[in-house]
Amino acid sequence: MPATFDYKVRDKTGALVSGQLVGDSEALVMKRLREMGLTPIRVKQASTGLKMEIHLRPGRVKLKQIAVFCRQFATMVNSGLPILRAISILTDQTESKELAKILFAVRASVENGSSLSAAMAEHPKAFNNLFISMVKAGETGGVLDDVLLSLADQIEREVELRRQIKSAMTYPIVVVALVTLILAAMLLLVVPQFETIYSSLGGTLPLPTRMLLGVSRAVRSYWYVFVVGAVVGSFLFRRYKTTDAGRARVDAVKIRIPIFGPLFHKVALARFASTLGMLLRSGVPILQALDNVTETVNNRVIGDAVDDVKTSVREGESIAKPLGRHKVFPPMVVQMMAVGEETGAVDTMLDKVAEFYNSEVTATVDALTALIEPLLIAVIGGLVGAAVIALYMPMFNVINLLE
Repeated sequence: MPATFDYKVRDKTGALVSGQLVGDSEALVMKRLREMGLTPIRVKQASTGLKMEIHLRPGRVKLKQIAVFCRQFATMVNSGLPILRAISILTDQTESKELAKILFAVRASVENGSSLSAAMAEHPKAFNNLFISMVKAGETGGVLDDVLLSLADQIEREVELRRQIKSAMTYPIVVVALVTLILAAMLLLVVPQFETIYSSLGGTLPLPTRMLLGVSRAVRSYWYVFVVGAVVGSFLFRRYKTTDAGRARVDAVKIRIPIFGPLFHKVALARFASTLGMLLRSGVPILQALDNVTETVNNRVIGDAVDDVKTSVREGESIAKPLGRHKVFPPMVVQMMAVGEETGAVDTMLDKVAEFYNSEVTATVDALTALIEPLLIAVIGGLVGAAVIALYMPMFNVINLLE
């Protein structure tokens, strides 16, 4: 029965490399390693139990690590270093253990006759379809180093986009969490003290006060219902997002919601333009490029529009005309695409569109940061102030209550 074996070997450069292989026996694994051009030092069956459970969830390779890998790989290839030697060096020097394992497996596949793109395609968690298509185009056109540099630039732009979105979202999330904690503390700790005082006074309390006391009693008596409801609701929402209809609905709402909708829309348009421009400039066929854009744009509404464009292009239409049928693409994008097709410089026009929307994203994030701070302060003040006023309203009528 096949088992997993840990091994330590020396590669052709003499560097020590560790990893795992699945085989029927220790001897067969050593034979396999020698066939790969490696010198086995130690091979033993991997331990089971807790350690195996931990390995069932491998670490993720971050986009930033992939960008660094692309840039270093491009430099080595441009310098005339053989691909296998370059991958071997990058395997040893990368800080990501997961990426090192993947690169080791890629190198082994290439040594066994696979192309670089085919070897990378075996690891979709690290190299997506866009990455594979670009590498394949670079191999075919003999411009792998240029393609890798383009990929590094693209990934770094994507990392920066994500950072900007997180920057815009972090502040409101922290403030909402803080307000929730403050209100929960008031409802659980402060309001009950006032409820005891008011019950001893008798009389009819003002409506806002009665409502606040009712909410406090509900939270204290049924807090577990709120917690379970929040957990179950979050779980069901995540499951709904994984369905086709759910993903389409959520993405449609995402680009239309007030305040943050324009930001998400501009981010998706920037991804569309930069990805399609890079693919076309690297020589990827238009239909394959549109396929990759659909998968990487990260918005189902724009993805469906691109699918419609792909169908029209397959039937002989231009890109701009079917693009104009979808309101999700602003007229400026459609016109730029039309000019690009007329002049034969679609990739250049797409780069300009991407540059425009990247700058728009930066400006939108700055504007949102400036807008959200006073807005949230007003919301916090309103919620806490309303609770405090409702709590102290009976004090203004305490004489009547005593009578």
